[in-house]
Amino acid sequence: MGKRRTLLLLLLVLFSALVASVSGYIDEEEESEQKTQGEKWFLLRHLHSVVKTDAGSMRLVKGGYRRGSFLHSPMHIGFISMEPNSLFIPQYLDSDLVLFVHHGEARVGHIYRDGLVERKLKHGDVYTIPAGSAFYLENRVDQRLRIICSIDITSESMGWNAFQSFFIGGGTYPTSILAGFDHTTLSTALNVSTEELSTFLTRQSSGPIVHLSGSHHTNIWTKFVAQEPHQRLAHMKMVVNFGDAASPKEDESTWSLRKFLFNLLNREDVVDRANHKAPSTYNLYNKKPNFKNDYGWSKKVDESDYSPLKQSGNGVYLVNLSPGSMVAPHVNPTAIEYGIVLKGTGRIQIVYPNGTLAMNARVREGDVFWVPRYFPFCQIASTNGPFEFFGFTTSARRNHQQFLVGKNSLMQSLRGPEFAAAFGIGEKRLKRIANAQHEQVILPSSSSSPRDKTITEPERKEMAKLERIIGSLGNDMFMGFV
Repeated sequence: MGKRRTLLLLLLVLFSALVASVSGYIDEEEESEQKTQGEKWFLLRHLHSVVKTDAGSMRLVKGGYRRGSFLHSPMHIGFISMEPNSLFIPQYLDSDLVLFVHHGEARVGHIYRDGLVERKLKHGDVYTIPAGSAFYLENRVDQRLRIICSIDITSESMGWNAFQSFFIGGGTYPTSILAGFDHTTLSTALNVSTEELSTFLTRQSSGPIVHLSGSHHTNIWTKFVAQEPHQRLAHMKMVVNFGDAASPKEDESTWSLRKFLFNLLNREDVVDRANHKAPSTYNLYNKKPNFKNDYGWSKKVDESDYSPLKQSGNGVYLVNLSPGSMVAPHVNPTAIEYGIVLKGTGRIQIVYPNGTLAMNARVREGDVFWVPRYFPFCQIASTNGPFEFFGFTTSARRNHQQFLVGKNSLMQSLRGPEFAAAFGIGEKRLKRIANAQHEQVILPSSSSSPRDKTITEPERKEMAKLERIIGSLGNDMFMGFV
C-alpha cells in the first residue's frame, strides 16, 4: 500500500510539472518574487532591541499591519535573556503578557488583586501577567535565563507597532514614572525633602536589567530584593496613601529605599494570603500530549487547562516532530497562530485563499513565523533530526483545527458525490485518494514506508493498473486544477 501511495503522489507531481511547463502557468521569476514576499510577511526574522545592558536584554519581533498588505498580525513576540544574579526592575506594560521559560529558572513578583504575588518559574513553565499589573523578574540561579513571551497589541496600546513599559523604579536610565510629577508635589506626597527626592530619582543608571551585586548604581535594587514581601508590595502598588511623617531620628544622609517604601504605603499586607489566592504556574513539559503517534506529538494548553489564559485571551502549544515527518495540512478556524522554533530545522508552507503557495520557507532555531486565521499551512521536519516548536494562538478557547488530509480530515468527512464533482472525478477515484493516507494529524515522510529490493509479480500488476488510472486522470485534472 505504501508503494501504491508513493507512486500515485509521484505521478501526480510529474503530471502537474508537465502541465505547468506546457501551459506556461508557472513563471519562475514571478514565483520567486511571491516566495520572497511571502517570507517577508509570514517570517518574523527582524529582531528589534528593546533593552540591552550588561545584565541582560530584551528583543522583540513586531506584529502590526503589513504595509501594502491586508494582513494584520496582532501580537509581538519577545525574547528576554538575563544573566545570573540579575533583576528586570519593576514595571508594568500596556499589554497582557504570557511568559514561557525556555531555559533556566526565575522568580516573578507582580500585583494580583492588591497583593504582591511571588512565583518560582522553572523550565517549561507558563505564566500570565495582565496588562497594567506591576511586575519584576529575578534570576538568582547560576545560569542564564531565557524567556519567550507574547505581547498582545490591543486597541489601548500606544501604537500598533510598539508596546510601552512604565518603569516604577528608575533614575537617569531608565526614568521612573515618578520623575514625571512636579518635584514639589512628589516630595510633599512622599513627605521627604526635594533634595532627598532628587538624589533618589537620579541614582539608578544601569538600565532596566541590572546586576544585583558589585555595582554602586544597582545597590538600590539589591536592597529591593532583600526587603520583606510587604515592603516590596509597597514599592509595587503605587497606591496614594501617604501622610506618616519621617522619623526625626533618621538622618537624611542615611535615607534608604526602606524609608521610601514605608512612606509610599504604610500597609502590612500578608503576601502568603495573596499567593494562596493567585493562580500557580503551568508546566508545558509535564503535560501529557494531546496527540501522539510514531512520528511525533503535540500539546495544547487553553483556558480549560489553565484559567489565567482567559484573561490574556491566548493559548499556547508545543509540537515535536520526528525527522522527516509533518503536521498534516490544516486550517485554524478560530485563531491566528505564532510559532517559535526551539530545536532543529524544518519547513513552513502557507497557502493563500486562492490556492497558490504563499510561502515555503526553511526555518531554524530561533525563527518566528505566524499564520493568519483560515490560511492553510503545514510544518515539515528536516530529515537530519527532530523538529520542535513552541507557540501562541490568539484565542484561549479550544482551537478545533480542521485537517485537510489524513484519516481524520475534511477529505474523509466531505467524501461524496458533491466533493468528487468539485474535483471533476468519480467517487471511486476520490475514495481511493482519500484513503491512501492511513495516519492522522502527524504524518510520516515518504521514506517511512518499508521498501523491498525486489518487486513481486502482483505488485507489478498493481503498478501497471495504477499507471492506467493515472493516465485516465488527465482530462479530469485539467478540469479540476488548471
